[in-house]
Amino acid sequence: MSQIPYSQEVKRKLVHLSSLWMAAALLLLPRLFCVILFGTMTVLTVLLEYAHYRRVPVLWQCYDFFFGRMLRDYGDNKFHLSGGAPVLAAACVSALCFASPYSALAMATMLLGDTAAALIGRRFGKHRFVNGKSWEGLLAFLAVGFIVVLGGWAAYRYPWPVLAGGMAGVAAAALFELFNRELRLDDNFTIPLAVGGGFILGAICV
Repeated sequence: MSQIPYSQEVKRKLVHLSSLWMAAALLLLPRLFCVILFGTMTVLTVLLEYAHYRRVPVLWQCYDFFFGRMLRDYGDNKFHLSGGAPVLAAACVSALCFASPYSALAMATMLLGDTAAALIGRRFGKHRFVNGKSWEGLLAFLAVGFIVVLGGWAAYRYPWPVLAGGMAGVAAAALFELFNRELRLDDNFTIPLAVGGGFILGAICV
């Protein structure tokens, strides 16, 4: 898989950050509505990306115009989902499994932390793991994730075990981000589940 230019990586992560509206929706809208909304959007996104892969007239040109240069080249001419569908699927599952504000904080951690890890890791990463990812990117993810969880605690004052669970969830999510290729799991999907799961485990201990 070839690496896209840094300028295109920045554009990809700006699209990523634009998805913070999902965290707001999970915080403000009814859970069932969010499950239906994000589930529907996941299916439509998969269909649209497959239409792009199959070069369905009009649809593939429109998709390619907006996102074509931001797609990773896997070099195998097979169908690969972009990060959009896993993000939407994560929002759907988070709405289904985690109460607000935990689902919103889990999604915000993924969107902000993954962006920080990618951009800081590529620009400033000098100390590499064997898989090519950097300590700098990992630390950026952890810092942003811990700030999001602490910000949630400052706003909602959830009990200390829940705070500890959220922090542990961020640490677990950092490992999913670091080893996503080796695990063959999309970190856009696994990160929110790890963070939300940490909150739930903490809540059980209250």
